[in-house]
Amino acid sequence: MARSVVARKRNIECRTKVKTGCTTCRKVKCDENKPFCQKCVNTGRTCDGYESPFKFFTSQPINSAHAGGIKSDVGLRPIRPTFIKITPQDIDLLNRYFSTKTIFDVKLGCDEEARQILQASLTDPPIRHAVLSLRALREDLETSGDGPASIVQQTPSYHYGLQQYSMALGGLASNLLSPGSNGLKSALLCCQIFISIEQVQKNYAAMAQHIIRGLRIMHEYRARPDFVAANKLVPAHHDQLPFLDVFIIKLFAAPCKFADPPATADVSGTTSSVCLISSHQQPVESRDLRTIAPDMRTELTRIAASTLEFLGKVSQVESVGIALRLLSEKATLLDSLESWLIDLELVQTEIGSPGPEPISVSFLRFFHLILKIVLLGALDSSPDLYTELRTENDRLQGVANNVGERVRAYITCSGTSSGRGERSTVH
Repeated sequence: MARSVVARKRNIECRTKVKTGCTTCRKVKCDENKPFCQKCVNTGRTCDGYESPFKFFTSQPINSAHAGGIKSDVGLRPIRPTFIKITPQDIDLLNRYFSTKTIFDVKLGCDEEARQILQASLTDPPIRHAVLSLRALREDLETSGDGPASIVQQTPSYHYGLQQYSMALGGLASNLLSPGSNGLKSALLCCQIFISIEQVQKNYAAMAQHIIRGLRIMHEYRARPDFVAANKLVPAHHDQLPFLDVFIIKLFAAPCKFADPPATADVSGTTSSVCLISSHQQPVESRDLRTIAPDMRTELTRIAASTLEFLGKVSQVESVGIALRLLSEKATLLDSLESWLIDLELVQTEIGSPGPEPISVSFLRFFHLILKIVLLGALDSSPDLYTELRTENDRLQGVANNVGERVRAYITCSGTSSGRGERSTVH
């Protein structure tokens, strides 16, 4: 009997274990195939899917004493918890709230994304909570600003926004324990709003986490057709999944008034460039960079537009021949991104100014890495891809962390120098 117990224990210990198996296999001998593990499929069992890739990482801790006591009508403009009918005004408003760039009358072109989200919010509680959170936090930003004073004197609208954000995250995590096509769609739509919520709060580290995890979902569950070895084209597994990558590219490609200051006429009548940061706060190297390489953002935006066209073609690919031509187009786009980065490094070397690079340049690096990650994952599921994506995701997270720290420092300095908690123009 003792030997039997020991042998059974040894067999259990020798089983192959993985860190992130499906809930049916309980991480033992799970091949982690997406969307369903092959072990479950081969044995005729129902695979219950994988743990949620979304974690609870809001940008600010939520004080339950405040959040629990906030009602939706305290200190807020009336916000409908649900929509009886989605109007063009509702779509336009959400489109505007997707990015803080729209404070300066920038057009995003995300009407379709806004319509999809509002339509889904009619029946999907996590999406509805996320929309309510974004609206409350954006209205708080436009009313109270985001200077140091707004941090000290947090409004009921702010607390309500965080409460709704927490509810959205919790509801989504529950839904993703057994993700079907509807759960995945809900996750990607929520991810769009979460990215916007974190941008409103200037929490670029959490924003990057949502971007990385959302793009991972798109790739693992084949939102678009995939091209594998032996010239085999695999169709999209979920042809109705939202294209999160397109949404993210639109956000970053929209004109940025921080990086591209408008021109204005001075007293003498000549036209000059005015930065949204005051001259005594503007780093010298930032002005030099705009003088030496005024087209750096323009070129990156051009590559982004070509990437959107490329993704549209990938979504419609139906033959191996077309897929092979698209792989060539993908290689060209990746080469363009590499050339852009080399040019940026050459410009910075030419400037030779000490100290950290301008925040506007860090945002360009952020944008560049997003384009690279999106392109790398298109039409590719090779074993080496995941290692390469992990490296680029780590770089993206590092840039986002740095941007977030410097933006917070800028807001603090801006509030100190002006003596008021005005809304900063860094976005």
